[in-house]
Amino acid sequence: MILAPERELLLLDTNIILHLIRGKETARRVDELFQIRHRTERPLISIVSVGEALALSRKWAWGEQKRGDLEELMRELVIVDIRSRDVLDHFAELHSFTRSHGRIIGDNDLWIAATAAATGAHLITTDADFDILHPDRIRRTLIP
Repeated sequence: MILAPERELLLLDTNIILHLIRGKETARRVDELFQIRHRTERPLISIVSVGEALALSRKWAWGEQKRGDLEELMRELVIVDIRSRDVLDHFAELHSFTRSHGRIIGDNDLWIAATAAATGAHLITTDADFDILHPDRIRRTLIP
């Protein structure tokens, strides 16, 4: 596992956001390793992850408290829009790269990876789908 230095910019994958809201073992490990809520530089989140998290909160019929916790956490993070030319170019490059290597990664994950690449942020995730992109195209830490 590669740990991001304290001052390195982090991008949290959707699954990390969900774990932080649940507050179980994975959340404790992430917070212990990266001090998510105590960093000088606020972590980033892709606008795609915002949409995914909101959709999943409805799908799983989260109560008012849990939805409120999600909204509060998202206010603590820096939301990155995907409409910048840099993110769009990285998406196109990553899309082409993964398909040319016979690896189909979902578009939402590609947008998140493109956001990490465009911002130079270190992606924190529990999703091994990003393995093909690490370390040559993005930096990521896979949380088991």
